[in-house]
Amino acid sequence: MALKGNLETVVELKSSPDKFLSVWKSQAHQVPNHTPINIQGVHVHEGDWVKSGSIKIWKYTIAGRSEVFKDKIIVDDEKKTLTGIGLEGDVFKSYKVFNLIWQLTPKDEGSLAKVIIEYEKLNENVPTPDIYLDFIIKITTDVDESISKN
Repeated sequence: MALKGNLETVVELKSSPDKFLSVWKSQAHQVPNHTPINIQGVHVHEGDWVKSGSIKIWKYTIAGRSEVFKDKIIVDDEKKTLTGIGLEGDVFKSYKVFNLIWQLTPKDEGSLAKVIIEYEKLNENVPTPDIYLDFIIKITTDVDESISKN
């Protein structure tokens, strides 16, 4: 059984790649307002709200549990990608590596977001992080829905 892997899916968005990325790039403090059931808070640990490479700490609820995730956010405007490199948090009780990636492709109306979780399990008894993929899909659609209304 492989310890390393990727989970991937594609989510159709109403918002453009630039509009979706701008939320994560310069308005991450607003993400809890877009998806309050899932994310209860975020604060800057190192850097600032707009600088790529800043480190943020997220407080969220998944499967009825409160968890914390600390990541370094990298936004590549040219490639239309957002990467959250996992540094610390509850997921690291089960995973040695846990990174989140959004690759956005424009469409005539809206965009497609390829959502990827890169992971490495601590051991073969750890489940594939399907629950986290579902969680990221929900956050992605909530943020998109909210910013598409504005």
